[in-house]
Amino acid sequence: MVTLLGATVAAGQTAQETPAQFEARTRWWREAKFGMFIHWGIYAVPADSTDLEGKAKIGEWYLSNKHMQVKDYEKFAAEFNPVKFDAAQWVKTAKDAGMKYIVITSKHHDGFCMFDTKLTHYCITKATPWKHDSMKDLAEQCREQGIKLCFYHSIMDWHHPDYLPRRPWDTRPVDGADLNRYIEYMEAELRELLTNYGTIGILWWDGGWEHNAEELHSREVNTLVRSLQPSIIINDRNKLPEDYATPEQNIPSNALPGGRLWETCMTMNDTWGYAKNDTNWKSAEDLTRKLIDIASKGGNFLLNVGPTAEGVFPEAINQRLAQIGAWMKVNGECIYGTTRSPFRKLPFQGRATTKGDTLYLEVFNWPAEGLTLRDLETHVSSARVLNGGENLAVTETTAGGIRVLAISKPQKIDSTATVIELKLSGAPRVSASNLALDAQANGTYVLGAGDAEIHGHTASYDWQGVEKEDYISSWSDPKEYLTWMLTVPHASRYRVAVSYASPGHEGTQFKFGPEGGAGVSGTTKGTKAATDFRVDTLGEIELAAGRQILAARISSLEPGAAMNLHEVRLVPVN
Repeated sequence: MVTLLGATVAAGQTAQETPAQFEARTRWWREAKFGMFIHWGIYAVPADSTDLEGKAKIGEWYLSNKHMQVKDYEKFAAEFNPVKFDAAQWVKTAKDAGMKYIVITSKHHDGFCMFDTKLTHYCITKATPWKHDSMKDLAEQCREQGIKLCFYHSIMDWHHPDYLPRRPWDTRPVDGADLNRYIEYMEAELRELLTNYGTIGILWWDGGWEHNAEELHSREVNTLVRSLQPSIIINDRNKLPEDYATPEQNIPSNALPGGRLWETCMTMNDTWGYAKNDTNWKSAEDLTRKLIDIASKGGNFLLNVGPTAEGVFPEAINQRLAQIGAWMKVNGECIYGTTRSPFRKLPFQGRATTKGDTLYLEVFNWPAEGLTLRDLETHVSSARVLNGGENLAVTETTAGGIRVLAISKPQKIDSTATVIELKLSGAPRVSASNLALDAQANGTYVLGAGDAEIHGHTASYDWQGVEKEDYISSWSDPKEYLTWMLTVPHASRYRVAVSYASPGHEGTQFKFGPEGGAGVSGTTKGTKAATDFRVDTLGEIELAAGRQILAARISSLEPGAAMNLHEVRLVPVN
């Protein structure tokens, strides 16, 4: 990901905004927490998620999976006739599931426009026998039912003659093709989408990985988008960070550093577009717990559905959404408008979320030894179960100087998650020991990018959507630094190894060590790509027993960002 965030702009905030204005613009999205992703297109006609060898792929990539020529793929438009489409039912299904916004594919990588456009005949109103603008119906129903309508839009376009690069098997000549002319076409598409359907909550970019931000004219295009819809929220997939990060099919291990907004998008089975051969469905319990997990880390959950070519949701999807909705109907207040858990560690299987002076405990499995809560320093005035309102007793004890709360067992236990509402005397405060990182079983500490506290405004957290490929990027101000808090059981010596990438430049000098103590130094070496992480061993440091703050700082900065810092490992020296 190329990160071009200005030096005085916080993560997500545009150059024209104050932090307060950014907070106000994104408030509805931060409070919503839960949205429906819809991948719908002519790929629902073949409804096949396998490649030429029968290996499992994803349904909306049918043209690519089968190495089809564009003219052969176009035939599916003539077979796309969603006569059972009911916009009111779609929106109601999302609303009943507890979802607050819908993001639908206006155009996927196959280039087929699922909206009425004057720019091409390769669209739902001209190339299909249905000849109907489903986006107009959805816009009307979203307004009527109080759901935010948002558009997914693919930058990659396998159909348009000016989009480059072509697929390797595409036999069309590339002579005369012009990516800049394609960007002009894409801007015209956006003008239609952001003018003809009322207020749009989000522009959800995708398919931007084949080019950099300059080639895609990303700043110019995003400026156009904001001129048409000033309050719109834009994701990070046209090679600029914009308003929020988009981990795909993964949930980060922690809240993102620096307050970076984020949203996990995920399928219910293995594919995004409808595929009749994919029946590997996640359970409603699993999906609900994923929503809770995401909310506890300060994120949003965008859960995908793939409608059929007839325009209906498969019954497996309807069943799961209904079950999630039933849980949300009685427990939704522990999700909507909440902020991340104040705890790093909980003594039970579950999560926690907060809202003002209220702390919610989402207990997945009630402990046989009873439910306890450690390290909460704020006084608890009452406890009750959200589902049914049963009041619970809270007993306070102290063990080894640590405050422990014991909460009585409710009569009704929810197999998905029993939610306990704790009313506090103020905002929840948690002891520092709970927030410190512990060592692994072998004594090694792994200080990940996601665990770092960023001190400054230019450095930001980047998540590539692939496990273990996160990093701190845009670290271009030498006054900014990163810290991690550890609990060290006894005085020990550690070998320090730093994993980082430094694409296109090298020579930045940096140091790492305990605050106020002796540390080690290193100099970055160039790498090929943003996630082409190399590991440099810097030397050894001594850490005293107890809670320690370790910091990474820049000593001398070469032009560009310092590095993409992935993690620091402290390996005990025997």
